Amino acid sequence: MGKYFGTDGFRGRANETLTAVHAFRVGRFLGKHFSRGKRDRAKIVVGKDTRLSSYMFEYALTAGATASGADVYLLHVTTTPSVSYLTRTEGFDCGVMISASHNPYTDNGIKLFNAGGEKLEEHVQNCIEEYLDGGTLPLATEDEIGRTVDFVAGRNRYLAYLLTLSRASFRGMRVGLDCANGSAWQISKAVFDALGATVFAIGVEPNGMNINENCGSTHIDALKTLVTERNLDVGFAFDGDADRCVCVDERGDVVDGDGILYLIARAMKNRGELERNGVVATVMSNLGLEESLARDEIKLFRCDVGDKFVHDELVSSGYMLGGEQSGHIIFRKFSATGDGILTALKVMETMIESKCPLSCLVEGFHRVPQYLKSIKVKDKDAVLRAENVQKAISDAQKTLYDGRILLRASGTEPVIRILAEGNDDALCHSAVSQLERAIRHVGEVL
Repeated sequence: MGKYFGTDGFRGRANETLTAVHAFRVGRFLGKHFSRGKRDRAKIVVGKDTRLSSYMFEYALTAGATASGADVYLLHVTTTPSVSYLTRTEGFDCGVMISASHNPYTDNGIKLFNAGGEKLEEHVQNCIEEYLDGGTLPLATEDEIGRTVDFVAGRNRYLAYLLTLSRASFRGMRVGLDCANGSAWQISKAVFDALGATVFAIGVEPNGMNINENCGSTHIDALKTLVTERNLDVGFAFDGDADRCVCVDERGDVVDGDGILYLIARAMKNRGELERNGVVATVMSNLGLEESLARDEIKLFRCDVGDKFVHDELVSSGYMLGGEQSGHIIFRKFSATGDGILTALKVMETMIESKCPLSCLVEGFHRVPQYLKSIKVKDKDAVLRAENVQKAISDAQKTLYDGRILLRASGTEPVIRILAEGNDDALCHSAVSQLERAIRHVGEVL
């Protein structure tokens, strides 16, 4: 991770760690980097989520890019995967999403995509960081100054693309959607309506300050209540920018990204679509996923946390399916990034084709006890380097015997995440408590 860019873009508190000036200068760099002169202008597509600050950052970045000679196409409120899709299919040089994903509205972020709809290369992000720290660039003048273009039609093209990816009609299905008062609040319902489902939607009243607030994939209770009280067949919860999806089955039980990977991998194998009989997951995925897939002779390969790393591993390994426990699922045939709405469509398709409820599709997935805790800290590196923390990791690992301990810094928040996994739930909790005490002893806890 760099000074500004983490595993999922440049993220921070709006107008504190991430300011409108930062956005303007990022736009200046992108406009100049991708421009090739006035006869062949750079084309940059920009989307945003519903945060109060997203408008400010959108306009600041657009001003910077046009001042450097690029043409900027504005999608307005849309999803992260739609920006990725349109970047790669509509001939854009670069895509930008203004969003802090699952974070509260007080945060925001700038996610960047290359022409292939993939996360922007690290060496380019490093160049942006150098420019942010005092670099200079010439301004475009006269007819070299860029234009802004209203590109709301791009959202409809993405919506139409999603509709082509479903092989089943949803007619007769009762579906709950929690759109997190975020990017999915219009698009997701439109897709499910068009496919014939009877839709019950919550989290569809964004006011700029309620994105992810007690709703969406990180606050699943509202969707569980909706599904059980309305006797729905299934529910899907998205995060603020709709690149995640977490499910609720007909009984109100949660099916997270690990459960989704399990059921989709088995369905793809049965159809002969699971390339090399392999799936990519991250180090956070439950050991039970690996063991459960192995019973169906499906291999699981682990990588670092972040859908960028999942995608990179999919490309290098040749696998077609990968994802994270948090609900980022990548179908490499259809998308270069996690796509919550696409994930929901594929889960629905599997339910309908198998004639099974969601609870039945995950019956064979047996988790081992796993306990995860996040601790806010001032200096993540200082915590990870602390001698007493390293000793606590070793001691906790001995406590778990054949289990595992994972301590990692979040790439998107000022947080250290502790994971303990093993055959004994009480020992997992004890191990996490040991590590939490060690971290607090360092004195960096917020």
